[in-house]
Amino acid sequence: MTISLTMLTLALFAPVDPAAYPETDKSNAVSVADRYREPAQRIITAALAGNDAYRKLEELCTRIGHRLSGSPQLEKAIDWAVDTMKKDGQENVRREKVMVPHWVRGRESVTLIEPRNEPLVMLGLGGSVGTSPEGITAPVVVVSGKDELDKIGDQAKGKIVLFNNIMLPYDPEKGAGYGAAVQYRGRGASLAAAKGAVACLIRSVTAKSLRSPHTGAMRYAENDTKIPAAALSIEDADTIARLQAHGIPVVVNIKMEAQTLPDAPSGNVIGELRGSTNPDEVVVIGGHIDSWDVGQGAHDDGGGCVMAMEAINVLRKLNMIPRRTIRVVLFTNEENGLSGGKTYAADHADELPKHVAAIEADSGVFRPTGYSVECENKERESAAAERLHDLVTLLSPIGSMKASAGHSGADISPMKSGGVILMGHDVEGATYFDYHHTHADTIDKIDPEVLSQNVAALATMAYILADMPTRIGERLNP
Repeated sequence: MTISLTMLTLALFAPVDPAAYPETDKSNAVSVADRYREPAQRIITAALAGNDAYRKLEELCTRIGHRLSGSPQLEKAIDWAVDTMKKDGQENVRREKVMVPHWVRGRESVTLIEPRNEPLVMLGLGGSVGTSPEGITAPVVVVSGKDELDKIGDQAKGKIVLFNNIMLPYDPEKGAGYGAAVQYRGRGASLAAAKGAVACLIRSVTAKSLRSPHTGAMRYAENDTKIPAAALSIEDADTIARLQAHGIPVVVNIKMEAQTLPDAPSGNVIGELRGSTNPDEVVVIGGHIDSWDVGQGAHDDGGGCVMAMEAINVLRKLNMIPRRTIRVVLFTNEENGLSGGKTYAADHADELPKHVAAIEADSGVFRPTGYSVECENKERESAAAERLHDLVTLLSPIGSMKASAGHSGADISPMKSGGVILMGHDVEGATYFDYHHTHADTIDKIDPEVLSQNVAALATMAYILADMPTRIGERLNP
């Protein structure tokens, strides 16, 4: 039987009748997946056939570039996102004001002074204080972590402490070793300062490197002595560690112009596909519009932003309007403060009981692998995870998918205390931390076909969650 192009187009773009998918009866004979199999296939087919996500990402990355909180580039990106969603015909498009921290890197360097003179490859850590113009010159002491620092005690006084904490390679079962390694990026300077150190260096938080340094946020506790903190490439960290292991003294000079300016106005970006019958109930999808001040923020998290923007665009073009509203939220200031997520939860506190779910895409643009779910109410979390096991089967035309209880996303985490079901858009993560927070996070690392797969998965999941007769955290048979 031959199907004409006209017939296929009519099938793809015909509106979905909610009455065609009635409530599951008490016997639970018809699963949610069975009810949404045909709509899911329509969404996936349309998204994979062609969408605007890569063009949007190209505009964001190449015309605007990196987007650190407080920078003119971030505000330009926010204006771009508002304008783009308005042009796409989305509803209630707006910027919601958020005050964000404003850290400025300035010029910076780390130079090996002894046993030879050589520039090292570094990036200052976000939030670090700077140095005097002449910098800090001091011997380096290398430790693997807090236990070894405690062991050497006073030997760290007056020195630069290098935390050479090795991040384990990616494991298909256990994932990346990021969680264990990143702790010294966050608190290494405070630990070193407590021992009398004058500066802190860390081994870049990655398992693989082409002498590429990785930045990221660090923090000082309120009463901490503030010392400068920077990341070295893993090759340079290993070089210093080898020299120390052979008993060869190492001296370096650190110069950093880093400073923190007064908080600056910024904003979350909102755009909606309004629901047909229950528009006051909301499914949030999104990522964070800010990035670090290196690279283009393509994987982290420009890709997550355009996935969400294009997910509702695909649905609108198909005239598939769910019962509830799908709200795109592009959060500001995830990287060095989480102000966007915190402000959204506070500003929408009265709405949170009507938030059916919130999905965040912030793990890069790689092959989609499923969804993780968490909720403060563990019974509802269990019910949601059980339902997700059913729903992810609808994504099989894209690839094998899993559903599990687990971490969702940083920006949506402030909604957890409001009882919202939080979900993480999961992707294959073998190479994400090769690019994470580096100059290499650029659009050439993005596969347009894989980006389309993510758009298809997110659009499908968002539509089903927004259209199901019952909410994701409710069991079908009480």
